[in-house]
Amino acid sequence: MKQETKNARLTWKQHLVLASLLFGLFFGAGNLIFPIHLGQIAGPNWFPAAVGFILSAILLPLFSIFALSLTKSSSMYELVLPVGRIFSLLFLMAAHGSMGLLIGSPRLATVTFTMGVQPFVPKAWLPIALFLFSGCFFALIIALAYRQTSIIKSVGQILNPLFVTLLIMLFFVAFIINGDLTKLPLVSQPGQGTPSIISGFLEGYNTMDALAGLGFGVTIIAAMRVYLKQKQPPALEVVKVGMSAMGFEALIYVSLIALGALSLSYGKVSPDGGTAFTQIMQHYTGFLGAALLAALTFLACLTTAVGVLTSFAQDLGNRFPNIGYHKFLLGANLIAFIIANFGLEQIIAFSAPILSLLYPIAITVILLGLLNRWIGQNVVFYRVTVTLVMGPACLDFFHTLPPVLHQFKLVQSLDRWSLLHIPWFSIGLDFIPFMVGGLALSALIVVGQHCLANQRN
Repeated sequence: MKQETKNARLTWKQHLVLASLLFGLFFGAGNLIFPIHLGQIAGPNWFPAAVGFILSAILLPLFSIFALSLTKSSSMYELVLPVGRIFSLLFLMAAHGSMGLLIGSPRLATVTFTMGVQPFVPKAWLPIALFLFSGCFFALIIALAYRQTSIIKSVGQILNPLFVTLLIMLFFVAFIINGDLTKLPLVSQPGQGTPSIISGFLEGYNTMDALAGLGFGVTIIAAMRVYLKQKQPPALEVVKVGMSAMGFEALIYVSLIALGALSLSYGKVSPDGGTAFTQIMQHYTGFLGAALLAALTFLACLTTAVGVLTSFAQDLGNRFPNIGYHKFLLGANLIAFIIANFGLEQIIAFSAPILSLLYPIAITVILLGLLNRWIGQNVVFYRVTVTLVMGPACLDFFHTLPPVLHQFKLVQSLDRWSLLHIPWFSIGLDFIPFMVGGLALSALIVVGQHCLANQRN
């Protein structure tokens, strides 16, 4: 028994490697550009915006890992299973499809190209350059992830420390050497704190980390099995690793948002986070900024792309063993490569409605998992609550459609009706009253069922 207890705990070196792995899987190029752009938009209100961003980009993915641990689910599929097998499979495919195929991985490749390669390529050569770069990018992912156990070494021990070193160098130059920390506005403008918190919360959707947390849970559990030689690692060890990784990520987010706010002192609000980050790097590092930016972006994107595509192949490989991990890995990279060549602008335009549909469902499932001690995996709570949340999630999907699709009269009419009749629709949090109502209604149904059962007995 003593030997089993000893083996059930990670050493500090193993903990550090796994925390580094988890951080590397979460933190990609989107995690660089979105907080910086948020800092520019928020300006003097950067701190309340950072609070909102931390809630959705740090706490939600951290809670998703906790939910997997508390319910002893080895995958996203098992966590959602109480809703129903068909729904669980569809949600698994939609979440992993958006992260690994439709949005996440193609965006990682195109952001890397836009920020690190495009400035050095003539405009006429951009299509062929993107084709060649994205081909090499996804080929490298296959090489790193082909052996599932090798992800611990390739991401946790090599790529991620290099990325962190480059990022810390940027913060040191900006805040210490240049002394810009003293220029950071500390007081928000009166009356604008709450909107900044909400905008920060919604901006956190773009990181896709709540969905990624549900997907990366299986990757972390698989990595822990290598160390602990156990089928189900202790929940406490998973929680410790998650808190270490996400706590460090929170510090980086706050620093990036602060950099965005500071950039207004020497420039204007940029059209997107990629442009903003390029300008910031050039401001602090001069001629070497472009080269450092290319290396930083490449490492950030590569580590996250390895994570999302590996977890996609692992989860679906477990569900469809006849196809297996390696075929899913090859197929996912091929599809992501094709989508990446449509360009970053198109990928971002169509990501908003997909995330607006999936995020309320993911938040609901995570909350139900956190309540496991009191409700277990009771199908009434899961099915009633998720069903009610599906309504506002679908309304948000139509509301965030790109202009080319949002111009249809039916969509605009649906928008006007929702604005008049759905609480919190205008601020994008309309799913919360339905989620709370679903929990209350489920509790009444369960209590009613219990009372009826007692009367019959």
